[in-house]
Amino acid sequence: MSINILTQPAPSADMRMAYGDGEHHFGELRLPGGGAPHPIVIVIHGGYWRAQYGFDYMGHVCESLREAGLATWNIEYRRIGHDGGGYPGTLLDVARAADHVRALSPHYDLDLTRVVTLGHSAGGHLACWLAGRHRIMQSDPLHDKDPLPITGVVSLAGVLDLRRGWQMRLSNNVIESLLGGAPADVPTRYDAASPYELLPLGVPQVLIQGTADANVPFEISQRYYDAARAKGDRAELIALDGAGHFEVVDPQTREWQVILDATKRMAQRE
Repeated sequence: MSINILTQPAPSADMRMAYGDGEHHFGELRLPGGGAPHPIVIVIHGGYWRAQYGFDYMGHVCESLREAGLATWNIEYRRIGHDGGGYPGTLLDVARAADHVRALSPHYDLDLTRVVTLGHSAGGHLACWLAGRHRIMQSDPLHDKDPLPITGVVSLAGVLDLRRGWQMRLSNNVIESLLGGAPADVPTRYDAASPYELLPLGVPQVLIQGTADANVPFEISQRYYDAARAKGDRAELIALDGAGHFEVVDPQTREWQVILDATKRMAQRE
């Protein structure tokens, strides 16, 4: 596995900026040279939504995307263990960080007609959730009347079905910690927070995962893909034979070119 990517320093971003007032309300922007206005990729790290895992390792992904001509907004957010983390703070932070792209756009020549979300593991969940939050019921605390439109999604080993993840007791039953209860206890939270429940998203999606992933079972992506296609979404599932959980976020692996090509395709959609 490429787990060493978690401890290798990434090249510096162009700038770090706040999207809110809290300690964890910030992101890092990287801009490519030329070709403006730039497609923008909102990059969301994983770590099973827990406080001990931060966004630094996704800087390698961002640097590779920048070299390919894509702007990136690598976001941080409150997680389980932080004051206000978990439900609803984690999701509201990610939504606020994404919507902040509107404020960044005129200053950094970002193309709001080409906004891609890319997330790894728990970040894959959040990347798909951002694309589907326009479908959340108006009465729900997670509802936003005017979310930033997402034009494409790349999920890297995403936890895309929270009810199934809860059934599998992923990572010591972390989903119950995230949402504050089991599906029977807080069903509306699962309805509004799980991309699987929000289908169809109405947005093109590429789901990429290694078949030997020991952290997030491949079944999660397969099950989500089947449901997305059945409900009419333009979804693609790419299985990386023999790959684990971290090859998909390490630009030094042979698998990385698949992720890079898929992200560029999503960003180029008309």
